[in-house]
Amino acid sequence: MTWRNSLPRVRGRILFDEPLATYTWLRVGGPADVLYLPADEHDLQAFLVALDPHVPVVPLGVGSNTLVRDEGVEGVVIRLAGRTFATVQPLDGARLSAGAGALDAQLAKAAARAGIAGLEFYTGVPGAIGGACVMNAGCYGAETKDVLVEAQALTRGGEKIVISNAQMGFSYRHAGAAADEPLIFTAAVFQGRPDDPAAITERMHSITARREAAQPIREKTGGSTFKNPPGRSAWQVVDELGWRGRPFGGAMFSPKHANFLINTGEASAADLEGLGEAVRADARARLAIELEWEVKRIGREAPASAQMAKI
Repeated sequence: MTWRNSLPRVRGRILFDEPLATYTWLRVGGPADVLYLPADEHDLQAFLVALDPHVPVVPLGVGSNTLVRDEGVEGVVIRLAGRTFATVQPLDGARLSAGAGALDAQLAKAAARAGIAGLEFYTGVPGAIGGACVMNAGCYGAETKDVLVEAQALTRGGEKIVISNAQMGFSYRHAGAAADEPLIFTAAVFQGRPDDPAAITERMHSITARREAAQPIREKTGGSTFKNPPGRSAWQVVDELGWRGRPFGGAMFSPKHANFLINTGEASAADLEGLGEAVRADARARLAIELEWEVKRIGREAPASAQMAKI
């Protein structure tokens, strides 16, 4: 008898050996041992309290910035899906609350309707609020740390906690609080400022147009692949090394934006991760630059043979 035969009872859905490729924007990845879609926060909390503490738990948002490896994910993958986790609600004092499953763009649009400025940048950030908290998501000079008041989360053991902005430990594309211990963000509160809804919407249209002109948003991609190294843009490094548009199995760095890793059709996760690692090694050897992954990679490590270059 394994841990999968003695899972806690839930009101949500539990799926065994569920392929995760369709849950990510890169459209690759093996199965989760267990995929759990909780009915609501109470369902999730009860599950975590009762789950064997030795079983790994892996949160998965909308998969916009996640690469799931071909060998699948050990333990329980938790995805906050459905309306319960996607509600965005204006509060007093130019604030909004948002569920962790709400899309970043959904938060921006709700803020515009409420006449709350300062969150327009989220219309250019792919993904959901939970992921924005984990990685201090941002674009065009603004970041989550600039607007977050507090985040609500559950620990691995099911304890409900509230984390202030100062306690989040924000840095560039990183939240230290989420790295110190496994956390599943469930909601967050954001602070903006009053402004005319039409003016806010116009700025959002400008951000959307800028993004569509510069990024391959119609492709199977995971957004920015690498964090910007000190003093450089990651896309410039990839370009300088000659990797823009260069095939690697079924993977490629986009000809449109050299920091966007794309699945050209039938790529494996090994293709995509192998290409990223090849570029990182090249940058280290030729330019003495250490490129750090921004795309989150989860799952069992592939055999070394699967990471060989396919040029």
